[in-house]
Amino acid sequence: QVQLVQSGGGLVQPGGSLKLSCAASGSIFRVYAMGWYRQSAGKQRELVATILTRIGRTDYADSVRGRFTASRENAANTVYLQMNNLKPEDTAVYYCHVDTPDGRSWGQGTQVTVSS
Repeated sequence: QVQLVQSGGGLVQPGGSLKLSCAASGSIFRVYAMGWYRQSAGKQRELVATILTRIGRTDYADSVRGRFTASRENAANTVYLQMNNLKPEDTAVYYCHVDTPDGRSWGQGTQVTVSS
């Protein structure tokens, strides 16, 4: 079992920045991917950014490319999401994920609200 604990998030004005963190613990032996999804009110959960660890590539949603950066600290089994130039449409609950041979695990979710 993999446990994910998220931190960060909150309220920020348009154009501001936030950084989310997600620390993984438990049975982490092989990680295929780590990253972030988000879900806004009335919409399906959507990919934000995911780090494909086996091929060394990070995929981003078109809506965040150039503004958001996903990164991973291997020693701490932690994944980050640096969000810059935030827009009101980025308002959502953000979830981190880890993919291992046992399947996908999710963090508890954290609210990000972009509003003036």
